[in-house]
Amino acid sequence: MELRQLEYFVAVTEEAGFTRAAARLHVAQPGVSAQIRQLERELGQPLFDRSGRTVRLTEAGEAVLPYARAALAAVAGARLAVDELTGLLRGHVTIGTIDWIRSLDLPGLLAGFHRDHPDVEITVVQEQAAALTAGLRDGRIDLAFLSLGAAAPDGIAIRAVIEQDLYAAVRSDHPLARRSTVALRTLAEHDLICLPQGTGVRSVLDEACADAGLRPRVAFEAGEPPVLAQLAAHGLGVAVLPESAAVGGPGGLHALPIVRPRLTGRIALAWRAEGPRGPAARALLARARDLLPHPAS
Repeated sequence: MELRQLEYFVAVTEEAGFTRAAARLHVAQPGVSAQIRQLERELGQPLFDRSGRTVRLTEAGEAVLPYARAALAAVAGARLAVDELTGLLRGHVTIGTIDWIRSLDLPGLLAGFHRDHPDVEITVVQEQAAALTAGLRDGRIDLAFLSLGAAAPDGIAIRAVIEQDLYAAVRSDHPLARRSTVALRTLAEHDLICLPQGTGVRSVLDEACADAGLRPRVAFEAGEPPVLAQLAAHGLGVAVLPESAAVGGPGGLHALPIVRPRLTGRIALAWRAEGPRGPAARALLARARDLLPHPAS
């Protein structure tokens, strides 16, 4: 019995067919069939019922499956242990990010990591902060860049990398355009254009309004600051944005800091509090913490 046979057996089971399993394994379909037949001969029992349109496990196949998966997992674990000991990393890392971070050189960070560890596959996903947090908790995401309010989510460790004051952005003919700053109480009297609830910037605004006993009038929500700026440029209200998005927004917008109180949002590198699960993810976290800026620096 060979590990290759067990690998083919598990692939056929999960793909419910020899052709799809062969495509997944990047081998010819007759080779998969031949290895499965050899395994069946060694075990003395058919492992698959081939009579239908899709192949199904026989009773013997059901009994063998957990042992085959355990054997493959043990081999993968042994390889990881040796690779970690010798400094050679393999595996897969998923890193999540909100898709509007302009001041972080994430491509540069990943390029340097890939040069040092070319056998690690990296996936980058872009989602809102709430979805990224859920992905960190359930293990689908190893590391993430989140927009946060004052507190870190439960079960998540963070390191802040960017802090920005929140600004209001209005069209040049808006009443607030004559001001150089705007107090939170005054801001709450106008129609607001905000990021959705659960995002870091929105959490900062909502928490500050709750503390002041204010109920802001949110007229429009959108998932990206540039879209908020465009809506404000069309005169639809006051966009609440990070400083970089407000000051660098469309022409004709007037940006003014929110004061009394001053509101500050954060972008943070985040990971599971107990640490990333694999050695590759741990290595990427260590590199990110070393190379990324700190707001105090």
